[in-house]
Amino acid sequence: MKRLCFILLVGMPFLLHAQKPESVLIDSMVRLLRSVGEDTNKVKLLNDIAEEYHNVEPVEGVKFGEQALALATDLDWKPGMAYANSLLGLNYQYKSDYPAALDYDYKALKIFDETKNKRGKANLLRNMASVYQYEKLYQKVVEYDEEAAKLFEQVGDQDGLSSTTSNLGIFYFSQQQYDKAIEYDLKALKICEEQKNDGSIASNLSNIGNTYMYLHDYAQSLVYSFRAMRLCDRLGLKYSYAISLGNIGETYLAIAKDSAVIPTDSLISNAKAQNLALAVKYLDSAITLSKDIDQPDNIIEFSQYLSDAYEQMRDYKKALEYYKQYTVLNDSVYSAANSMKIKQADHIHDLEIKDRDLQIARLAIAKRRNERWLFVSGICLLLVIIGIVLRNYNIQKRTNILLSSEKKRSDDLLLNILPEEVANELKVTGGAAAKYFENVTVLFTDFVNFTEASERMTPTQLIDELHSCFKAFDEIMSKYNIEKIKTIGDAYLAVSGLPVADPRHAEHIVSAAIEINTFMEQRKEQMGNKTFSVRIGIHSGSVVAGIVGVKKFAYDIWGDTVNTASRMEENSEAGKINISQTTYDLVSNKFTCTYRGEVVAKNKGSLKMYWVSR
Repeated sequence: MKRLCFILLVGMPFLLHAQKPESVLIDSMVRLLRSVGEDTNKVKLLNDIAEEYHNVEPVEGVKFGEQALALATDLDWKPGMAYANSLLGLNYQYKSDYPAALDYDYKALKIFDETKNKRGKANLLRNMASVYQYEKLYQKVVEYDEEAAKLFEQVGDQDGLSSTTSNLGIFYFSQQQYDKAIEYDLKALKICEEQKNDGSIASNLSNIGNTYMYLHDYAQSLVYSFRAMRLCDRLGLKYSYAISLGNIGETYLAIAKDSAVIPTDSLISNAKAQNLALAVKYLDSAITLSKDIDQPDNIIEFSQYLSDAYEQMRDYKKALEYYKQYTVLNDSVYSAANSMKIKQADHIHDLEIKDRDLQIARLAIAKRRNERWLFVSGICLLLVIIGIVLRNYNIQKRTNILLSSEKKRSDDLLLNILPEEVANELKVTGGAAAKYFENVTVLFTDFVNFTEASERMTPTQLIDELHSCFKAFDEIMSKYNIEKIKTIGDAYLAVSGLPVADPRHAEHIVSAAIEINTFMEQRKEQMGNKTFSVRIGIHSGSVVAGIVGVKKFAYDIWGDTVNTASRMEENSEAGKINISQTTYDLVSNKFTCTYRGEVVAKNKGSLKMYWVSR
């Protein structure tokens, strides 16, 4: 997040346009529409308005983008059609409607290819890479950003090349591929230095310093972080200067805590106390500057590191002081939204009380009126009372039916998200504690030819096919009382043996895996290259399961068993089921299994693996 904020503040000068009063600029362009004829100039103006709206009010941006596309289509003007489609994609992206965004992007991409507009295509590919990152299709992110970088280089657009290369560095950093992140950050730095773009240079220096810290190359980290700090100070970038100070303090803290550090540079001492003192110095300066410029997020982060530094120095009083500062600020940030919810709830409660008092007053008036008329029209009043009672009874009856229906609907929705036992616990106690399960079996599936298939399909076709496959998987899981946990892009995660223990957990999940394989083979025969091939990995062991978060919460599982099951899937093959030694021991008397030998798995070493036959 620090890398991204740094880029936004100092590395992308073209975004400064967004700091202008957008409403004034947009209003002036909208007024100008009245004096423009139905020609290409109007298409350009409509596209400009759609672009201005995308990060302000994308719903309005879509309206003007659609007008631009309609007029460009009537004029058969392909450049206008291409940009209108790309801007509609951008506005839908900011609306978080990613399937619609990709649909328009692919239309624009086709026209850019037809018109051989490399610059337009490069900008579009960069936007599409951003959408695919939200969709967690990471292979597409790299593919599209790298193609965009090549096109920017071909047309000599150094700004586009620099920002796209930086994007790749940020992407690889987010995936914890720090060697790749350094590679692209250094490329971006070289381009920015050739352009003499000081703001972008500062952002890339900070990125490189931060990444070297995660690679434990502290000397290089400090060299680049100090360069970033001095440049930000010279440019007057206070926020970025504070970030650089904090990064340096964090690095010195990491040096002090890393017993394996061997001093190779004058910036690094072998004295732990000296490194801790420097960590305190720079973190304290970062907090002071962040307070001056009112940046609570920075204060929260740096206070946590400063508390850690004082704890390492055994100054527990200071450590506690800054930990309290961290917790108080952190709680205040996260409680702001909750405070608003409480105020809204109080307001609704006040309205309900007022409404109740008003109804009571009305009933009192009605009662006095009825008493006055009682002597004159007793029979009529009795009939009216009977009618009212009957009417209220019918209303109450209909209300109860409606409430019962709505309760069933909400319960069904909750059960679609959580296991029944967890949902019941949540309704009764308001929470659900994480639990340890000793004997479960975890299944991972992944589509091996997903990228190739996605290139042959439209985004709508791709999502429909994923839905069809995962729906079939869900039905198979229900058949064997297996708990589906989640889908991650084109991957599927399920577990047998929780929340209710199942002594046949391994047998059930292997049976389900065989049915999944059979389903995908039959679908492949029907759909050809419009569907996927699946590989499956299974491992048995223990996990911890529980609810994640408090908003849009989800039931999830954790533990080494999950990681090992993932490695089983990674080392499986299309149309095959790969199981671990532990699972084999549980199912070998039920299924035909073929020993593969020991296979090297990432971060796990050599593991014994078996193919399962039907």
